[in-house]
Order: sequence, then C-alpha cells, then structure tokens
Amino acid sequence: MSSKSPEAFRTISEVSRDLSLPQHVLRFWETKFVQIKPIKRGGGRRYYRPEDVKLLKGIKSLLYNDGYTIRGVQKVIKEIGTKKLLNIQTENNDFTEIKKDTSNPFGEQNYPQYSINVSKRKKLMNVLEDLVQLRKKLNNK
Repeated sequence: MSSKSPEAFRTISEVSRDLSLPQHVLRFWETKFVQIKPIKRGGGRRYYRPEDVKLLKGIKSLLYNDGYTIRGVQKVIKEIGTKKLLNIQTENNDFTEIKKDTSNPFGEQNYPQYSINVSKRKKLMNVLEDLVQLRKKLNNK
C-alpha cells in the first residue's frame, strides 16, 4: 500500500496498483457489483473509500483465489452481505492465502488434505493414468 493514511480515499490508479489489477477491471466490477460505489469528482475521477478497497480485495480473493464466478460472488454478497464478507476476509484467510511452512527443513510443500468420495477418486485416478500414458507416448517420440 502507499504511504497514505489507512482512512484516506484512494484514486483508481492507487487501488489498481495496490490490488495488482488493471483499472478497467475495477471499472467493470463497478458495473457488476452495486456495492462498489466510489465517489466521483470533477472530470469523473473516482475516489475509493477504505471500505470499497476492502470489498474489492474480498471480491478479488473470491474470484481469483477461491474460483468463484462473478455470479457466484454476487450470490455470496447477497446471502451474507458485504459487512460479513469484509469480516470473513480479515478474520479468516484459510482459503485464500497459502502460508509457507518454515518448519519443514527440506522445503517440501504441505498441501491441505481434502476428502473426496470414492467415485470422484476413481475418476481422478483414471484421468491421472490417461495423462501418464500420454506423457509416455510424448517422451517416446
């Protein structure tokens, strides 16, 4: 973030830089999420409030890290509200941040374990076997 106070309003270029998103994406999100309401001044300059920036971070996290679609994020906001979304993003980032395990001396990554049912596991194993066979064929050429 920049050297501004956390309570200061931010321009679209500052928010774009801080979130590593192009400005046109922020403008597009304004059309898709009515909750994002930057203040517009003379010449159409946008100024984002701190709540807007937090909401944009939450939306970005849901879209890019958690794999939601725009419609999915709209549904989440409709179901839990923006205030709860902001609280979830600041309190619990288990699903959106990958923390490095520094206690592992060999640098191996520990991935979270998820349980899947037997039929899904069989399908995944079949896909994996197909990929292994394709790789063998490619390596032999």
